[in-house]
Amino acid sequence: MKKNKKQIYSEQLVEDETFTLQRSRGNGILKRQIWRDVNGTVTRYSLTYINHYLFTGDNGRVLGYDNAHGFHHKHHLGKMEAVNFISFTDIEERFQKEFEVIHEQARKK
Repeated sequence: MKKNKKQIYSEQLVEDETFTLQRSRGNGILKRQIWRDVNGTVTRYSLTYINHYLFTGDNGRVLGYDNAHGFHHKHHLGKMEAVNFISFTDIEERFQKEFEVIHEQARKK
């Protein structure tokens, strides 16, 4: 007797956060969306900083990292480039560092 060991891998949106930054603190919106599979592995992600005062193109997305379209990439002021994926933690750290630099510049304007 043969057993069918078909595993179904589903993913679930486990984090969906939006933070609004006050104008006095640089303005903009931070969005964070993370999907994980049944094993807890990050399967999809989107980290985004939107600020229409800094950039009007790309729906105001100043900075973003995601793995849509089948590859890991970065958005910055309307330009998209592939990034080397080491881990999701690494991507989060890159996003945070770049956001802090951009956000500090925005606060000074």
